Amino acid sequence: MADWNGKRVLILGAARQGLAAARWLARHDAVVTLNDRRPETEMGAAQEALAGLPVTWVLGGHPLEILDAADVLCLSGGVPLENPLVAEAVRRGLPLTNDTQIFMEVVPCRTLGITGSAGKTTTTTLVGLMAKADRGAHAHVGGNIGDPLLNYVDEMSADDLAILEISSFQLEQMTISPNVAAILNITPNHLDRHGTMEAYTAAKKRLIDFQSEDDVTILGRDDPGAWKLRFAARGRVISFGLSPLPAGMDGAYLAKGTLHLRQHGVDIRLLRADHLHLRGEHNLLNVLAAFAVGDAAGLSLEAMLKAAESFQGVPHRLELVCERGGVKWYNDSIATAPERTMAAIRSFSEPIVLLLGGRDKNLPWDDLAELVRQRVDRVVLFGEAAEKIRAALEQAGGPGALEQYKGLQEAVRAAARLARPGDIVLLSPGGTSFDEFRDFEERGEAYRKWVSELL
Repeated sequence: MADWNGKRVLILGAARQGLAAARWLARHDAVVTLNDRRPETEMGAAQEALAGLPVTWVLGGHPLEILDAADVLCLSGGVPLENPLVAEAVRRGLPLTNDTQIFMEVVPCRTLGITGSAGKTTTTTLVGLMAKADRGAHAHVGGNIGDPLLNYVDEMSADDLAILEISSFQLEQMTISPNVAAILNITPNHLDRHGTMEAYTAAKKRLIDFQSEDDVTILGRDDPGAWKLRFAARGRVISFGLSPLPAGMDGAYLAKGTLHLRQHGVDIRLLRADHLHLRGEHNLLNVLAAFAVGDAAGLSLEAMLKAAESFQGVPHRLELVCERGGVKWYNDSIATAPERTMAAIRSFSEPIVLLLGGRDKNLPWDDLAELVRQRVDRVVLFGEAAEKIRAALEQAGGPGALEQYKGLQEAVRAAARLARPGDIVLLSPGGTSFDEFRDFEERGEAYRKWVSELL
């Protein structure tokens, strides 16, 4: 939409994405109503963030009658399409949008968009560091991480570069694709939201659906879900992976322990894999993806290497919390799907005490259970999904030791008792945090705190 003046916009959800949309739309003369199911007593900080702006608040529920005064419904990322208010808006034919779609409609510069079932935050963060090393203040990083870029779009110029992490939830409403679009992988995730892998894949695919022949699509060639989308790409396709790079294709690859980049048919040696600070094959893929994205964006090799060699990772993603009594404690709270936990397990050769649990997302646990049987001797379960995970572990033959607790704090204490010198204690839950915490970050911070209290 080119002109929001006078448009009546109903925003559903007053978290950071909804607040960013409300702020920008109100400043561009839209008539904004912000709706959240939380009561007014819990909304003080949100209302203060929009103080002085002409925003109407409807709190404590989602009454259908507020749609009567709406031309457009703007969704925050966590709002499912099955929400009765959303379903009624669709029935009435109201258009849907979100803060990222609005940003893409007005952004004046080139855009890089990154999505995937796993690794998108690490990859986006590293690409952002590469871009800042190359462009300085002209590089902007946000989207599904950090501050929504809609907060800054009015200050951007044509010479800038915008790097966005984009989730499947956001992609459901989007009809604009970035100039450089990277789909890292597509593995079972968020099936509690999307229902089927077909629907989930279709949401991810929207990142490239609206590209032109002048744009670039970047795909993880070792991941079947992402790689099959090469046939749907409209522009140039480049890839990344640990496998050999196909003849005639540009991209990033690993050969004899060294990362390489092929630019327009010329192979360039980057750096040795053991010079990276990140553990795990999945993180090696994330770094290769970042080089592929950075190259497609025209970033200098010097800037990309500088960022990659100094990158320490992102909090709550295989983060070393401490070493105590010869035991290393790792925080991988971001692992909210079994596939991510499997990647974490494969990152270690040491014996592991594994903390599994949280809330299930209607995902299969069988493959993880088999890997645990092969690789993990001691497991501590916690949270809502504990019984479902226990059943899968026992069906697979189970670990050598299995204990179960209601909450994470009890699980941490149990892990401390089970761990021996030389072990890794790994919080990589496989489930979401919403049974006990606000989000995976709060869960990771609580884990850090409870581990530190053991010292």
